[in-house]
Amino acid sequence: MTLFRLLCLLACVAFTVPAAADPPASREQIRMSFAPVVKQASPAVVNIYTRTVVRQAANPLMNDPFFRRFFDEDMNRDRVQNALGSGVIVGADGVVVTNHHVVAGATEITVVLSDRREFEAKLLGTDERSDLAVLKVNTKGERLPTLPFGDSDQLEVGDLVLAIGNPFGFSQSVTSGIVSALSRSKGPNDYGTFIQTDAAINPGNSGGALINLSGQLVGINSWIASPTGSYVGIGFAIPSSLVKAVLTSITQTGRVVHAFLGLSAQALTQELAQNMGLTKPGGVLINQVNKQGPAAQAGLKPGDIIIAVNGKPVDDPEAMRFRMATLVIGSDAHIAFLRDGSEHTADIRLVPPPETPSRDVTEIKGRNPLSGATIANINPALAEEMGIPTETRGIIVLAIRPGSVANRYGFQASDLLLGVNDQTLASVAEARDALSAPQQSWRIKINREGQTLSLTVGQ
Repeated sequence: MTLFRLLCLLACVAFTVPAAADPPASREQIRMSFAPVVKQASPAVVNIYTRTVVRQAANPLMNDPFFRRFFDEDMNRDRVQNALGSGVIVGADGVVVTNHHVVAGATEITVVLSDRREFEAKLLGTDERSDLAVLKVNTKGERLPTLPFGDSDQLEVGDLVLAIGNPFGFSQSVTSGIVSALSRSKGPNDYGTFIQTDAAINPGNSGGALINLSGQLVGINSWIASPTGSYVGIGFAIPSSLVKAVLTSITQTGRVVHAFLGLSAQALTQELAQNMGLTKPGGVLINQVNKQGPAAQAGLKPGDIIIAVNGKPVDDPEAMRFRMATLVIGSDAHIAFLRDGSEHTADIRLVPPPETPSRDVTEIKGRNPLSGATIANINPALAEEMGIPTETRGIIVLAIRPGSVANRYGFQASDLLLGVNDQTLASVAEARDALSAPQQSWRIKINREGQTLSLTVGQ
């Protein structure tokens, strides 16, 4: 055998692709094909079909109670909406994780496995803020294939990842790409920690798996940035660390409850850092501490700078909220912070946000511009549910009844009610009193998305 033929034979042996059933054993093998990883992971990625019945008025006039009085029969019609998404089996007993927006409002949910078996699913719980939902299918004792969790905190920009889902109804589609960025944000109410990837994600991929090259779940595909609504190279996934926390909370309690620290904080800017004698910005500056809250009990004070939670650095309030959201109520958060230039640590027991003051949920009635609005006192628990800072206080509009006076005057859910007829309001009780007294004219002051607005009705 010539030396050339011997070298060729050795090269072929060195780069032999493993059997299809075996996971890759080295980076060299994975460069040859992603097939072993996909074959191992794809059985746990499912199709999710939803059916939603929407009540729709046959004529817009039927939304007005005045006109409805003249018709004996129900003029409304039911309209069925069907939607398609993806999901990931994370429990062999039939626990499936998907996006909140995939199943929101659904009256029927069907889970279809990669081998075409179909299961009816029930919703265990959902969390709009994280855009996650947990389903349970009745497997009748059968064990289903699952996808193990990976550590999203170990991801780095440039890592190879695969997206598995069902875009446009095409089942079990796989795309590859890299981690393009970390800690991305969609809006003011999310946790600002999305994984950005250029692996192709399209409508129908929502709720599907983002996996690493070890075949582990590192994210749940959630949304795309696109001027057309289709893939342009910028997709986002929810980190597995947050997915695990939401999954634990929902399976244990049926809902998501995030920890209450009892503090408010802001990002430490370059200017603030210089004023405080620090060499560089970084961390979260505490500006208020609730005297009865867990942070105060752990010894934290205004002026302290939180730099890490459980060993993970935090550079802004969004990162702080994310780290707290990945922890479970009843556990401890190990906080590293700076005080007077020295580093200290504290352990904070994680508790649910308190329900004080009482919400006192009330629908306003009578002859006033807010008739038909449902209002409540803001407490930390309600603030957390609505995705607003937990230190917010005052009166918030929870809902507006369609066709009501408040609806016609343009009031909206999430408006903060500040005052009535120059009287500043601090509670629902004060608002009820102010709105129940007959008036020739009304002056209503609200705060909407940080902007103060006034409405004057009458003379």
